[in-house]
Amino acid sequence: MMDKGGGEEVDPKQAEEEKERLEALAEQEAVRKAKHQIVENEREKERQRIRDKYGLKRKDEIEAEEKAQKERETVGRLGRTRSVSPDEEEEEEEGLMAQAEKTFGEFQQKVTTATESCVIC
Repeated sequence: MMDKGGGEEVDPKQAEEEKERLEALAEQEAVRKAKHQIVENEREKERQRIRDKYGLKRKDEIEAEEKAQKERETVGRLGRTRSVSPDEEEEEEEGLMAQAEKTFGEFQQKVTTATESCVIC
């Protein structure tokens, strides 16, 4: 029997053997996956037992709680939350302190000027 490509002959016996081989590989893969799933389920049961024993939480539970906490903190905010590094936060605090001191100095100057110019008879 000639293939349409004209190159090689395809033996029906070899084609059947190849089909059976591929089916066997697929079956072995399915068995391997099932075995892996069973082992993973046993590991997860053991992990959960340890978490329960020591009062630990799963990473995804912790992340969900942190996300919920962030959402509670930002409820009603109009802008987006910005992430600030500790260095930037310190610089911002220093900038605010300098601005407050400058404003206080100006205010003190105005009060001094006002009290000097005010004369009570």
